Amino acid sequence: MKIDKEKWEWTREPSSYVINDDFIEITTDPHTDLWQRTYYHFRNDNAPVLQIKSKEQYFSFVVKTTFDSKVRFDQSGVVMYLDSDNWLKASIEYENDKIQRLGSVVTNNGFSDWATVDVDASIKSIWFRLSRRGYDFCLENSLDGINWKQMRICHMFNVKEEVRFGIYACSPEESSFKAAFENIELTDCKWLAHVGQKPDEE
Repeated sequence: MKIDKEKWEWTREPSSYVINDDFIEITTDPHTDLWQRTYYHFRNDNAPVLQIKSKEQYFSFVVKTTFDSKVRFDQSGVVMYLDSDNWLKASIEYENDKIQRLGSVVTNNGFSDWATVDVDASIKSIWFRLSRRGYDFCLENSLDGINWKQMRICHMFNVKEEVRFGIYACSPEESSFKAAFENIELTDCKWLAHVGQKPDEE
């Protein structure tokens, strides 16, 4: 999809970025992050987030991110940011010169979780796919944009008919790096309806 600058909106515009028809680059500012309370007992809500809006109940949003992260917790990926207490993200985070954390965070009612798997530090680009089915969401990743691996399925308690979703990058420590985003697509929902046990009556 072409990037229409009039439809993409910043929540906390970064100091430096580039946007053209099919490419976005964010240069992160130091000490920026998204996290709420859990375990660390602090609240960070200052990462730059660039999003579009949709009232569609069934869709998939795909993006490829390429990055030159080099300091612990440098991260870039996909996000659905509703407000400071309700959001989700999938990203790849620098840990050291051997591993990175490929993971996701879901924040409901002001409390974050973090689910990760270690991947090799040599990976410098990855695809993410965020899919919506009503109030439920699926996060996936891919190294080639063709073969996808499920990261998690979650429910967002405070989601409305219209949601905002897009990209983000941040550097929680004393760092700055460039994160590029391309191959952006908004498609029919690729997260298919469940086939198996029938849902319970409510």
